Parts: sequence; structure tokens; C-alpha cells
Amino acid sequence: MKKKLMILLLMPLAFTFTNAQKIKYPETKKIDHVDDYHGTKIPDPYRWLEDNNSKETAEWVEAENKVTQDYLAKIPFREAMKKRLTELWNYEKYSAPSKHGIYYTFSKNDGLQEQSVIYIQKGLNGTPEVLLDPNKLSNDGSVSLGGLAYSNDDKYLCYSISRGGSDWREFYVMDVQSKQLTSDVIKWSKFSGSAWYKDGFYYGRYDEPKPGEELKQKVEFQKLYYHKLGTPQSEDKLVMEDKQNPKYGFGAGVTDDEKFLIISVSQGTAPENLLYYKDLNSDMPITPVFTKFEAEYGLIDNIGDKFLISTNYQAPNNKLILVDPKNPEKENWKTIIPESKEVMQSVSLVGEKLFVTYLKDATSKVSVFDTNGKYLYDVKLPGVGTCSGFGGKKDDNETFYTFTSFTYPPTIYKYDIKNNKSELFRKAEVKFDPKGYETKEVFYKSKDGTKVPLFIVHKKGLKLNGNNPTLLYAYGGFNISQQPGFSVARIPLLENGVVYALACLRGGSEYGEEWHKAGMFEKKQNVFDDFIAAAEYLIKSKYTSPSKLAVQGGSNGGLLIGAVINQRPDLFKVAFPQVGVMDMLRFHKFTIGWAWVSEYGSSDNPDQFKYLIKYSPLHNIKKGVTYPATMVTTADHDDRVFPAHSFKYIATLQEMNDGKNPTLIRIETKVGHGAGTSTSKSIDLVTDLYSFMFYNMGITPKF
Repeated sequence: MKKKLMILLLMPLAFTFTNAQKIKYPETKKIDHVDDYHGTKIPDPYRWLEDNNSKETAEWVEAENKVTQDYLAKIPFREAMKKRLTELWNYEKYSAPSKHGIYYTFSKNDGLQEQSVIYIQKGLNGTPEVLLDPNKLSNDGSVSLGGLAYSNDDKYLCYSISRGGSDWREFYVMDVQSKQLTSDVIKWSKFSGSAWYKDGFYYGRYDEPKPGEELKQKVEFQKLYYHKLGTPQSEDKLVMEDKQNPKYGFGAGVTDDEKFLIISVSQGTAPENLLYYKDLNSDMPITPVFTKFEAEYGLIDNIGDKFLISTNYQAPNNKLILVDPKNPEKENWKTIIPESKEVMQSVSLVGEKLFVTYLKDATSKVSVFDTNGKYLYDVKLPGVGTCSGFGGKKDDNETFYTFTSFTYPPTIYKYDIKNNKSELFRKAEVKFDPKGYETKEVFYKSKDGTKVPLFIVHKKGLKLNGNNPTLLYAYGGFNISQQPGFSVARIPLLENGVVYALACLRGGSEYGEEWHKAGMFEKKQNVFDDFIAAAEYLIKSKYTSPSKLAVQGGSNGGLLIGAVINQRPDLFKVAFPQVGVMDMLRFHKFTIGWAWVSEYGSSDNPDQFKYLIKYSPLHNIKKGVTYPATMVTTADHDDRVFPAHSFKYIATLQEMNDGKNPTLIRIETKVGHGAGTSTSKSIDLVTDLYSFMFYNMGITPKF
């Protein structure tokens, strides 16, 4: 585990990589298909690639993959890259333990296991035993675990699985003592956990899709059910649905004392939600608490008959309130913790104390309060980075948290609640010496003068000569923050002198809901401007140059990369749009895409169509332009962002690009949007991404 690393300088090859391979792309037929958007005619010549069940699409996928794999196979250091990544990946990875009665549960991966294994032990010093090994559920690691939920008496464990990375989930129940499965099986669930109540649990599901359409069909009209142990799913009790609102989603939770059922109703990915409750000790019906989509309301816990709720109502950075559900009017709210200048990211009630994680310039700060909102103290963290955890129950004396940063592997701490004392519990033994690297956070100005945070990580002693290979990553959307975090996959880059940069663009949650709104709808261009300004900052500050700058983003970040290389193709050498939303006119037609209308808008709306067409990656590729060396990635089981986005995009890019740089697509099998990807496939993907990057920069890495 402490094997000395061999760190060598980058050496340019004696020939130019980009001229070393002549690429003949597959013939992609075009059809005469035109859509009329409010009087504007938009051709869609590759519409046929949306049929993921056709033989023709399958043949095209096979042909594209062959071109890509033939190209990658000729990169001379590809196998050395894979060997180094495999060596680095091979360390024990743990999750923080969670307490269930007298037992503790945690996940562990020995190093190169395809999926992490769930263990259980009696007390913190007990002998760990395997409780659930997902590696035994498939022979190739393509079945992964979703959520885990223990019954309130800790006798049963409900867990979900995903097959091939799909968002579809199947639920199973295990008797914890015997480790045997019960007869209970739940299918056709998506975007739902399981919430136990007595001898059963609540869950959300959709109607069974048409055969062959499981990964494409639009999913609407989610329903909330209660399943009683020992009964077939067909007998499950319908708890809540809305036949008038196909976009409503239902999330259920049960308070630890099993007194209340809490139901959150959402519309797509918008943070605003409705809230309902039911007193489970009475015959009362499901009763509304908040009935307007005007703010976000998240139940933290109940304190007696009152609800502790985090909300952004008239508080873009969030606040904590106490609400009497029988008198939920705003004039009856009691503010427990008011809004502050820092974003309240999460709250948990453990050991009769409130643990509040704040975001301070995209890094974590944890403060502790009593249940009346009196500030007590801060939890002293190991450094500047990202903290998560602090789970548990009201009567617990301890809790656990995980701290990480760019050069600080995930480290688990046990926290003594009474004495405000952290104790190292488990440290990741990665073959990596952080002392040779440094991290800084800078702030640059975007096009409109907005100050944006940028993290920069590199070897100590870096020369600012404008010639350092650099990878710039960002996301910029859906109220999701980008924070410091360790990635073993990044080590080969840092070892070889690469500068890694993470930009915290508008559209995220780094500075609350106002920061999010500044990157939504017609303001989406702000996100692209922020990213372009980050690249310009890195170049102006002599970290790198356009010939040494690679850019990467996934999902909404894939959209980002597609948009910026259209707008500034001269600024980047290599681009990785991964599982991206590339067709902004049709994204809402597939699977869960309609849920993003609350973030992007919809081409069905004439006014929103006008700004969507201006940045849609698919529709803004220009003929004869020299685009960066681009490798698109997607997967056959991605039912979050339908793969046809990437198919149509790369077909258009290959048609229009001037041919000076490669434009390839890497299509993985038995993988979805990313979650649950097996270890071997993760290593293969990173190997190909980084090999492609170095190769097209004309650099050979040394290991």
C-alpha cells in the first residue's frame, strides 16, 4: 500500500499524434425529416437513430464502436495507462458505518471487486460478516445495489438493485438474522427509496412499460404504494396518485417513532414541492401541509407533534423552521435557524443536536445547534474540503462523517456528540503521496462580471509557462454543487504534470437558489460564459494554452461541453461530452426527460424554443469548423439521458467537422448513466479518456 510512486516528466513524442491516424468514419445515412417549431423548420436527418431497437441502429453502433476501438488500440501507452490505473484503484474502500440496533453496517470493496459488498458486525469491535454481496448477482458486475433501508425493528433489510445501470429498480427483502431472502419482490420502481412502517414499506413505481420500450418510453404518472411483507406486489395498497398531473412524483418518509407518514410531491427536477402528512396512529386521511409549488420543503424530523423543516421560502440560502402541521400557516412558523450568508446544505438531528453543513465558497463548514436553534460550536474539520455524514437517531451518542478533498482521500471519522470530539476511524490507504501537490481556490470574473470560484490542483513547483496540459471540469445546473473531492482516477494526470481545474458555475447550488436561477431557462448562456471565462483565466494566468486544454463534463455537463465547443472551438484541444443532453428540442420526449423542463424550458413553448435553439449542441454544429479532438461517451442502458442524444450529435459532428481532429463516440454495454458502473468498466473508461487526451495533445505520459 505504501509502494513508492514513480513520477516522471512528460515527454513529447517525436511525431505528431493527431496526424498518425487517418480515420474513416462509418457511413451514416440521412433521411428527409423536418419538424416545424412554431413556424421554424428544423431538419432532423438522423432521427432514425432514436430507434434503439432497430437492427440498423445496432449496426451503426457496432460500426462506430469499431472505429473508436481501432483508434484507441493504436495509442502506444494505452495499456500502461490501464496498468497504472488498475494499480491505483486496488485499495480498500469503505463507507462510513451506520448503526442498526446493536449492529453496524458498512460497505467495503477489497480493491478491484466489481461492486462493493455490504457487511454487518456486532458493535464497532465485532467481526464483520458479509450481509449482501452484489457480485454474486451477475457474472460481469452489471448488477449494482441501489438504496438500503432497515425496518424500524432492525429485523429486515430492504434493498434495491439496478440491472445494467438502468434507473429501473427491483426491491428485495432480507431477514437480517438468517441472511435469507423473503418472498417479497417489487418491480417497475424508479426514483424511489423504501420507507418502512411496521411490517411493510412505502415505495413509488410506474406502470409497466411496453415490451422493448423499457429504456426509452417516457415515464409518467408515478404512484405511491404500501407493500406488506409476505404478500405479492399485485396486492399492494395504492396510497397516492394524481391522474390529472402526469409529472407529479411522490416521495415517502416515515418518522423514526413511526408516528407520521410524510409525502413530498415534486414536479420534475424543480426544487419546489408540496408536502402532505398522515398521523399513522389514527384514522385521519392524508392531509396537506404546503399546497403550493412556491418553495422547497424538506422534513428533517419531528419534534413531538411538530415538524422540523428546511426551506428556501423567502430564504434563498435556506433556513430551518418548526411547523405545526395542524396550523401550517406561515404566521405560525417558528424559525429555529435563520438564513445566513452561507448556504445551508444539509441538516440532521442526531443525539438531540442539530448538525448543519454549510457551503462556504463551495467547501464544507459544519455547525452544531441545540434543538431550539442555539449555536453551540463548529465541528473542527481536517482541512478545507467536503464533509458528509452525521446520520443517526435522536438518542445516539455517536455519529460518523467522511471528509475528503482533491488530495485528501476519503477519511472516516467517529464523532463523540457529547464532547464535540472527532476521532480517526478509518483512513483510505491509497498509493498516493499528497505532499507533492497543492490546491488553491481562485475567483475569476465571468463575461458579465460575476465572480466565479475555480479550484486548481497541480504538482508543487509548477511553472506558469502556458504549456501545462490541463483538464477543466464543470457541471453547472440542477442546483447541484461542485466541491473538492478525491478521485483515484485523477492521480495519473497529476503525476504527469497535468493541472486539474474544477469550475463552480452558475446553475449549481454553491451560493443558494439565486445562483441556481442565474443558470436556468433563458439564463443558461451564463453557464457557458462562466465556463469559457474559466478557460480564458487558465490561459491568461499561464497555466495552459488552447493547445494543451482539455474539457470534460457529464449529463448536464455533457450539454455544457457540447455548447462551449460550438461557441469557442478555438479555445480547447480535447473535449469529452459524456452522457450529454445534446438535443435541446426533443429531450423531453424520452424517459424522464420531461422532468428537466423545469430547468431548461421546452421547445413546445414558442418563447423558450427561441433560446433553446441558440445553444442546443446538436443544432449549432457548423460546417467546416475545426472542432477539438472529441470523444463522446454514452451507454446502451442509459435511460436517464437517452443515448440517441449522443448518437445524433456525433453523426452530425462527423459530418460537419473539417477532419483535422478525431470525432469519436465510445458506447458502453450493460452500463447506464454512470451510477453502479462496475470497477473494470470504470477503469476501462478512464483509461480511454486519458489516453485519448494525452495522445491528441502530442504527449506521452510516463509511469
